[in-house]
Amino acid sequence: MILQDPEFGEVIVRKNALSTNVKFSISTSGRLQISVPKYTSDFLVKRFLNSSREQIRTKLDIKDPRTQRARDAKKKILMKKAKEYLPYRLEYLAKLYGYSYDNFRVSHASTRWGSCTRHSKNGSTTISLNIGLMQVPEILRDYVIIHELAHLNHMDHSPAFWAEVGSHDPRYKIHRRRLQQFSPSI
Repeated sequence: MILQDPEFGEVIVRKNALSTNVKFSISTSGRLQISVPKYTSDFLVKRFLNSSREQIRTKLDIKDPRTQRARDAKKKILMKKAKEYLPYRLEYLAKLYGYSYDNFRVSHASTRWGSCTRHSKNGSTTISLNIGLMQVPEILRDYVIIHELAHLNHMDHSPAFWAEVGSHDPRYKIHRRRLQQFSPSI
């Protein structure tokens, strides 16, 4: 549920069956987020918000509501571009270097450019790539994709993993350093 607040803008309310108390935090979008027990009424949520304003102001770094809207618009554009570009580039590089994976997903993690997951139950693999890749040069996007593809054979960052990355991207060390100049969050 989204609650409109004159001071904090859009406030995300998450009702959780496992929650036993009220918790305030900042969501990945920069909005104030309130986690409450599942059966908490909307009236009580507003009451908690109003009684905790001073604590929220001093302890949490809440973004300006106008910044939230601009960020949302940017995220929407990047998501569209990522869905149009990343699956095809991943498929191209996987075929070029002889990799196969089972699933692909577009993510918006705030700290990771990508991930490769092997599911324990069925052994299937999923490669996730961050929409933030649409803001970096193509050579760095390719480095991240090659990095995640190499994880299909090495689920660690061992010397064998880096040797495999280097066999497909001889300049990976430079690309890795350049990527640190960017942030995956929007």
